[in-house]
Amino acid sequence: MMKLSDADIDEELKNLEGWSVMNQKLHKEFQFESFNQAFGFMTRAAMEIEKMNHHPEWFNVYNRITVELTTHDAGGITKNDVNLAKILNSLE
Repeated sequence: MMKLSDADIDEELKNLEGWSVMNQKLHKEFQFESFNQAFGFMTRAAMEIEKMNHHPEWFNVYNRITVELTTHDAGGITKNDVNLAKILNSLE
């Protein structure tokens, strides 16, 4: 998988609501009404993540989940990261 150029990333961000680039990773903070809703999101996401075999860096505190996506083997953001971001948005 090839690392995307900055121009490609900027173009992809136009279709990724809530996502930005932070520390050379795709970044989004999800917020839910309760811990149960946040955990449910993580559970649904885990099924899709396993299918892709492309695991995010994520951090959960109560009703908030911070997600960062990068492809370590490529040294940056790839189409896999963009695809996973789209999937996570669809599960929100």
